[in-house]
This record gives sequence, C-alpha cells and structure tokens, in this order.
Amino acid sequence: MRATAETLYPIIVLAVLAGATLWLERTTREEMTTSTAPPIGDPDFIAEGARLVSFDETGAQAYKLVASLVTHYPRMDLSLLENPRLEMQQDARRARIEAHSGEVRSRGEEVLLKGSVNVWREGIQGEADLTLVGETLTVWPRDQRAASDDPVTITQGPNLARGNALRADNLFGTFELQGRASVQMQPRSRTPQ
Repeated sequence: MRATAETLYPIIVLAVLAGATLWLERTTREEMTTSTAPPIGDPDFIAEGARLVSFDETGAQAYKLVASLVTHYPRMDLSLLENPRLEMQQDARRARIEAHSGEVRSRGEEVLLKGSVNVWREGIQGEADLTLVGETLTVWPRDQRAASDDPVTITQGPNLARGNALRADNLFGTFELQGRASVQMQPRSRTPQ
C-alpha cells in the first residue's frame, strides 16, 4: 500500500499544528515569568546596623527605625530591611513594632513590615500594656497610622481580641478590627465606694 498526498495531508497538518502549539506555549510561559517582577536594579547602598531617626516640625524625635541590614534601591526608591524595629512615642507613651523583614517606600512615609510582626504599646495610667501579633503591618509613622489585611491578635492584660484585618488612625488610640472579629473581655472588678 502506497501513501498518497491526500492521505498524508491530514497527518502533516496535525503535526505542524502540534508543533506550533508547543512553541506558542513555551514562548508565552517564558514571557510571563520574566515580566511578573519588575527589575529593581542594583542597590546604591547597603548598611548594617542602621538607625534612622525622624524629627517632627518642632525638632522632637518623631520615630526611630532600626534594622540589622538596610539595602536601598534607587530605581524604585525602595529600602529592604532585615529585622526592623520601629520605635515611636506620643507624650510619655511608647510603642515598638518588630518584624523579620520590611520595606520602606514613599521616601520613608510608608513602612511595610512582614513576618511575625509584634507590636507593643505602653498602657495608660494603671492599664496593662497592649500587644498585637500578625503577619504583616503597614505603618505610616509620621501620621501614626497602621493597617493590616491579615488576621491579627490583640491582648491587653487578660483581654483578647482577634480580627481578619486592622485599621488604626492613631497607634496610640483605638484599633479597629475589620472582617470577622471576636473579643473576650474580663469584667472589671468593682471597688466599694
């Protein structure tokens, strides 16, 4: 039996189509992997044991940012932090925020903290200190605002609160839990009058 052009034509078309499909899949996959993360370029400085202190309009210290390693990328105006610690103060109250890593953006106006974020805030006259634990927290230190779209847990003495997200317009004020939230509060002891 001899193969004619009419019987080989469908096989040739299918082989060409399969080859073109394989080529198209490989070329688009390579383009997708190279274009997902924009290049941030080379760093212009790397500092170990860095400490950045920011002052307010009156000359008083507004906040202090300490990190074991800071790497700055000028192309994106981005600083990557290792083991960052952000310290803030309002009147006589202090707050400290620590994480495994972080990013400083917008010329220092926004700090994104990631990985085991721990917040400690000093209590007011007779109140217990407050702690907050989560995976991420974005802080705007000059405005003393913070937000997280990840679950957080807040404790203050025996009281416990959990939420799916958090907004704080004042780190020394009230924290607003968002999404599904639960709160367990111990009753205050009554003192005889």
